[in-house]
Amino acid sequence: MTFTKLAREEAAVFWDGSFSHPFIQSLAAGDLAPEIFRYYLLQDRYYLEHFSKLYHYIAEQTDDKEIQAQLNENAKNLELGELAIRGEFFTELAITEKEIAETPIAPTAYNYVSHMYRQLIDGTPKTAIAGMLPCAWLYQEIGVRLIEMGSPNPLYQRWIKTYAGEEAVQGIEKERALLDRLYQESGKDEQRKMMEAFVISSKMEYDFWEMALTLEKW
Repeated sequence: MTFTKLAREEAAVFWDGSFSHPFIQSLAAGDLAPEIFRYYLLQDRYYLEHFSKLYHYIAEQTDDKEIQAQLNENAKNLELGELAIRGEFFTELAITEKEIAETPIAPTAYNYVSHMYRQLIDGTPKTAIAGMLPCAWLYQEIGVRLIEMGSPNPLYQRWIKTYAGEEAVQGIEKERALLDRLYQESGKDEQRKMMEAFVISSKMEYDFWEMALTLEKW
């Protein structure tokens, strides 16, 4: 079985938990409290800032041309897609630079970002990439699941559409194929660490919804 199929099975409890989480269900229903969505966006801004940097940092630490090309493509797509949409949300919701600077980073957001950096510092480019895949893959699956029912809230519907397009599906297929290849080329210890990185990130994705719903503080 391929790495991504194995990893998806290992992390199934966290993925299923994300699909049924009250944050996601309320987003689809359109009744997610505005202050919760605003809080989520502010924390996600911090997360995506470092997520984008990590693509470049990982690319710098490998000689594998396929990895470099994939990560540079991911970074470009993130800038043109998700980050651009987030910028529109911030403008519409009047989220200012002052508010961004004065909003403390929540423990879960901080810990998730730290986990991904640790994969690069203490691990390898392969473990680092494995730790980044759950974010894009899970969001893409959530988008596909929710797009058919849609959300009556136009802002939330735009969030859903960001992840439901065919380009997102194709991007995940390419990234999965790369991880499957890297896993096959790795030794048992590195394979174990790749799996561990993926599962921890999957749990942190679930925790991120919970963080937003509870307006988590230190």
